[in-house]
Amino acid sequence: MLGNLCKVAVIAASMTVASIGIARAADEELPADVIAAAKKEGKVAFYTSFFGAKAHLDIIKSFEAKYGIAVELLDVRASEMTERIRTEQSSKRYIADVVQNGAASLVRQQREGYLQPHGGIPNAKNLLAEHKETDFGVPTYILGYGILINKNAVKGDDVPKSWQDLKDPKWKGKIISDDPRALGGGNVMFTAFQDKLGDDYNKALAQQALVLSRDVGNDERRVARGEYPMRIPQLFSNWLALKKLPVMFIVPVEGLPYIRFDFGVLNGAPHPNAARVFINHYLSEQVQTAYAAAGLMPVVDGVLDKAGEAGAELKGIKLLGTTDVDHQNAMLDRAKQLYP
Repeated sequence: MLGNLCKVAVIAASMTVASIGIARAADEELPADVIAAAKKEGKVAFYTSFFGAKAHLDIIKSFEAKYGIAVELLDVRASEMTERIRTEQSSKRYIADVVQNGAASLVRQQREGYLQPHGGIPNAKNLLAEHKETDFGVPTYILGYGILINKNAVKGDDVPKSWQDLKDPKWKGKIISDDPRALGGGNVMFTAFQDKLGDDYNKALAQQALVLSRDVGNDERRVARGEYPMRIPQLFSNWLALKKLPVMFIVPVEGLPYIRFDFGVLNGAPHPNAARVFINHYLSEQVQTAYAAAGLMPVVDGVLDKAGEAGAELKGIKLLGTTDVDHQNAMLDRAKQLYP
């Protein structure tokens, strides 16, 4: 469990991943003729970057089993995926049907003319109010970032309750952080801090001599081994695999920086009907519950109670802020100024 600090965050929450008291509508399929056309197309080409995570692969298998439509998966780093899409679109050699990307990156691809309207997704009716679809983008899940501490090194009153606690001089040089000067969790955190806590907070944090890194898995293990007492920002979904180690995930009272991943249908998609059926499946109760069980915040209402321990821990977690496509470059530049 997240410990007593999670209870503090629940009480303080104003925007959470779970709406209360709203009945969830039943799943809805696309019209029979669309499903028939999708099955005739026979496959859907899906571009994403989750690096073989089991929960994601299981969801793909559930789609193939339900509809008999094969999924051709390209699972690579976001930068490689972006370049692959750019090449296909500029050469008009259309291969990919569906892309799953951070919401800000998807908006950029839309502006570049790489996306087409998805045509309507019936299960989008169950999306939470703060995570609605557009003509080009459909939310699928949310990654939330908190603080990872070593329980042997950080105890009692030293356990941070707020992001503000990280400014304490005792933590100078002792916090390992994802690099905010590059796209990724570090810059998501930096942007949320800039928007919600202000530039003075980011300046103060920079004075703490953060140890910057881009090796997430290794950095988590370094905290578990006690090389560093603390790591920021820590993915909640990764924390689930670390529970047997002497570490704890902290939800600060201000909430979690986050990034939402959205689906888009690529311009010239060879299998547009299969693409719609694929996206609709991802907003089903089955898939959203599987996401929550894997520590990924669902974007539809009414599934956390069905997602076991992870779903219980996700309940009521407050979201602090995320990236904005119109300010992303400015945030990267500001991070480079503070962390030269």
